[in-house]
Amino acid sequence: MVSKKVTLVNAQGFHMRPASVFAQAMGKYASSVTLLFNGNNVNAKSLLNIIAACIKCGSEVEVICDGPDENEALAEAVGMIESGLGE
Repeated sequence: MVSKKVTLVNAQGFHMRPASVFAQAMGKYASSVTLLFNGNNVNAKSLLNIIAACIKCGSEVEVICDGPDENEALAEAVGMIESGLGE
């Protein structure tokens, strides 16, 4: 298991488009990918779970990956969040 804390920088937070792009990107990994936010574990492969978490700009989340390709999944997840999810 690997994890890293990151801060969401895109102005609109995890709304529909970036949440969709993020969930699709994480879906290609065999490892489980979880966002820990406000004490809740959010399945990062689920668009609806990400949106329901209401993660806003400036929020700190911990990305937790566990499985055979956990390092690759973590690197991509952190890179996407730190780059603003394309916005």
